Amino acid sequence: MSRSIERILADTSICIVVGSGGVGKTTTSAAIAAGMAVRGHRVAVLTIDPAKRLADSLGLDDLDNAEVQVDPALFTATGADPGEGELWASMLDAKATFDELIERHAPDEESRDRILGNRIYGQISGALAGSQEYMAMEKLYEIHERGDYDLLILDTPPSRNALDFLDAPKRIVQFVDGRSLRMFIKPAGFAGRIASRGTSIVFSTLGRLTGVDLLRDLSEFFTAMSGLVDGFRERAERVQGLLSAEGTEFLIVCGPAGEPIEEAGYLREKLEDLDLPLGAVVVNRIHEGGEGASRAETTKALIGAGASKDLAGRIVTSFADRNALAERDEENIDRLSGEIGDAPLIRVPEQSDEVHDLAGLLGLGSHLFGEE
Repeated sequence: MSRSIERILADTSICIVVGSGGVGKTTTSAAIAAGMAVRGHRVAVLTIDPAKRLADSLGLDDLDNAEVQVDPALFTATGADPGEGELWASMLDAKATFDELIERHAPDEESRDRILGNRIYGQISGALAGSQEYMAMEKLYEIHERGDYDLLILDTPPSRNALDFLDAPKRIVQFVDGRSLRMFIKPAGFAGRIASRGTSIVFSTLGRLTGVDLLRDLSEFFTAMSGLVDGFRERAERVQGLLSAEGTEFLIVCGPAGEPIEEAGYLREKLEDLDLPLGAVVVNRIHEGGEGASRAETTKALIGAGASKDLAGRIVTSFADRNALAERDEENIDRLSGEIGDAPLIRVPEQSDEVHDLAGLLGLGSHLFGEE
């Protein structure tokens, strides 16, 4: 089976890169996007990486909620010729994306302004925007609907549990359909439940102490939200449908040891349970060992070449440790290979230098786009 990312994504319009934190998802996403661009595709990569490494590696001063094109001259400087290919990048602003949702679904300008300027909305939107997984999917859906790109690559948000991403649209639907929210936005429901004499006295006291009319803000918020619930639910359901739509592929990125490789196997099972398409598994930062003479022979050869006995011993020990890590990685990869079935497994060795620019991203192409 082909181990070339280009062939794996040949009929793909959306590539969703998932995996636990710290395994190189952002770098892998950017490398795939750059590699597809130099192969003539119009590509956009979306990330929510707070360290802004993506912007730095693509030679961009900054990224925001709108896509920014990578200067074609940067490709030329590396010796690559993208031809008609283009590379665009965006760093998600979750709060701005949520505000755009309100603007899109508000029935009129007055309702929109009432919600966006409401103190309660400011608190709730901050909490929901914290569910970065859904906002990432929402932005992906918006850009996909425009049809500006051949391929969209989403670098999913860092999370303690990569599966949160798969459930994010469902959680938003549950929120807008939840009993607690609907209790407040039913006609007269809010007034009947919250504007009791005792509650009104409490809110009135708080208003005098803080200068904030909490009762009024709550009433305005839930009244304005009542016109948006159906639109939110329908939109979230369409976003959820994008996960399993034709032309969507998932890539799992993991490290070669520990929790990341265990979670990769679990992610594979979860994708299969949900009938979501897995394009490939990328095992990143693999240690590579090597064969050599015995420790004694190697130590003797190093000393003969001018190394001190202490230095020769440290070199030999380091080489042995490296080989031990390589053997461990191979055992883990063999086990993972048996768990993922027919899905291609792409190996990316540990790089001697940190990937920090476009040349480094393209340099990973021999592993991501090569044939095995």
